[in-house]
Amino acid sequence: MKEDQYMITRRKLFQSTTAIGIGMLASPAGFAEKHESNMAARIFFDSYGALALRQAVKYAGDDGFVASLPQILHARVNADYDNIIWNTWFTANSEESVIKTPQGNHVVVTVHGGGIFGKPSRLERSLRADLSRHNTHGLTGQYAAKITEFEARELLGGRLPDGTEFPIYDFDAFRQGIADLPWRYGVVLDFDKAKKSETGHVTFDTLRDDPIMICRAGGVDAAAAYLDKAGKRNDTSKMRIVHGHDEIKPDEPQTILLTLGGNKGGMGSDGHEGLSWGYGEDWGLGWSGPVGMDRYVAVAPGNASTSLQKLDFEF
Repeated sequence: MKEDQYMITRRKLFQSTTAIGIGMLASPAGFAEKHESNMAARIFFDSYGALALRQAVKYAGDDGFVASLPQILHARVNADYDNIIWNTWFTANSEESVIKTPQGNHVVVTVHGGGIFGKPSRLERSLRADLSRHNTHGLTGQYAAKITEFEARELLGGRLPDGTEFPIYDFDAFRQGIADLPWRYGVVLDFDKAKKSETGHVTFDTLRDDPIMICRAGGVDAAAAYLDKAGKRNDTSKMRIVHGHDEIKPDEPQTILLTLGGNKGGMGSDGHEGLSWGYGEDWGLGWSGPVGMDRYVAVAPGNASTSLQKLDFEF
């Protein structure tokens, strides 16, 4: 089994990196014993998504991580509404893949903490691929990224193409609750159940029991905690959640990246002075193909400035 870490040497970041410093404390299983110092988080944005991810991975190094969607949601739950974590959008280190099992069943596999597209080189391969329908690394008609049969088969077995292994849970067991979830894990949901999940502006009460919401948020309790906090922000009764599982061809293995909307006060914009780089719209829990700009949060050991918020990304 290959060691589950990013295996990228830490180097000086590009001066052109669009980054915003935020601080946090983290105590993930197996990590706090080695690192008692504060964890420092930074935001990495670029109009070319692979570059943003590459910079985030370099910052995280061997001892940190690029935040998954459950980690970002958890950070929001533990942050004030005026913190930057609420006031802009993010690309999570999480993805959903539609795969056909060897038995002929279609499933949605949600991987948090770094899946097939957790590596910048793999993301860039799809970004640079031509759009021919014969290209196995191109995009589908819904701009999801095509993945190979080998990648799909490995993912079902809880493995990445480089040999990294991670636990993978059936949705019914995941719904009951898994103690001490690791950074990286997968959840397998029946495709027909995923198709029936609502899309658009959905009531918080409905989302609490929605399979897609539960998979994306990191469990029933995690989903409930985030929905409670999000609902109180602007005294709303609905949140937007989007998936395209009712529009795709499930026989073609494919993967989408998970995203999280957010803007200043839920109604304004923050940063970049009029440039349309996505600060001004809160689209809830969405998805994206590898086709454009991305904004990641990377976390690494370090002494966070006392003037910055300290956020807890881990359970």
